[in-house]
Amino acid sequence: MKLAFVVDPLHTFKIYKDSTYAMLVEADSRGHELYVMRQEDLVLKRGKVIGVSRQVTLRNHPDEWFSLDPETEMALQQFDAVVMRKDPPFNMEYVTSTWLLEVAARQGARVFNDPRAIRDHSEKLAIARFPQFTAPTLVSRLEGQINAFIDEHKDVVLKPLDGHGGASIFRVNERDPNRNVIIETLTQLGERMIMAQRYIPEIRDGDKRILLIGGKPVPHCLARIPREGESRGNLAAGGTGVARPLTERDKEIAGALGPDLMSRGLLLVGLDVIGDYLTEVNVTSPTCFQEITQQTGFNVAGMFVDALENAARV
Repeated sequence: MKLAFVVDPLHTFKIYKDSTYAMLVEADSRGHELYVMRQEDLVLKRGKVIGVSRQVTLRNHPDEWFSLDPETEMALQQFDAVVMRKDPPFNMEYVTSTWLLEVAARQGARVFNDPRAIRDHSEKLAIARFPQFTAPTLVSRLEGQINAFIDEHKDVVLKPLDGHGGASIFRVNERDPNRNVIIETLTQLGERMIMAQRYIPEIRDGDKRILLIGGKPVPHCLARIPREGESRGNLAAGGTGVARPLTERDKEIAGALGPDLMSRGLLLVGLDVIGDYLTEVNVTSPTCFQEITQQTGFNVAGMFVDALENAARV
């Protein structure tokens, strides 16, 4: 099969932990042709969406792990599958990419995750579709509403709707002398919506990343445990990843969400679960493949490429 990956520049990959790298290695081991393009390489030209792509050859060397052929222009429908793996931020350039990829899909390209589904699933707000699994949550830009939520729940987490990697997440309690300035900063003086969630003390045991592939859960999650003095488990914020088998509650959440999300064209999803509560539904570029595989021996990338091959043949 001929597979194209929309990615950040390959030289920026940290290959010891990068999930897209794991996908490339697994696909290469099966003999698939691999092509890469950046977000800016998506072009609408003469009515067709093309990718200014380069075929990539993988090498078994940590510092020079790839080589690239010269650029070539190919309509996205010429690939057996196009995998959108551009990392956040989810900004207007990202949205524009989903528009172009959606046009390509109408022209016959098989794009994963489905670009419309990526665009329509706010990674924070998507949890509103599954209230039976969520902790008390508020989305507002109104200072009075946010302060009332803090007063009601005593200990809360405030975060921007478009953040990633744990950036700009604040834990605030009712007695915090900085609560007003935190609200003003995050809402930009009432100009931007933010999310408030009741603090879940089980974060001390880890913010669990549960991967759904083809609607089914990987049997192990990665519990991202905050470093001492932190309330964020994100690996980018210094958390430590520990692979664990899914709990019965994890399986309940994954079993309820998996088929629904797959039916919407979301081949790969990363659920964030703290304790018994769903906190985010990640659809842009879910990670943690390598950490789970290294600690458990379960081939996450193999499960993903299996699902990709099956979906591309439909």
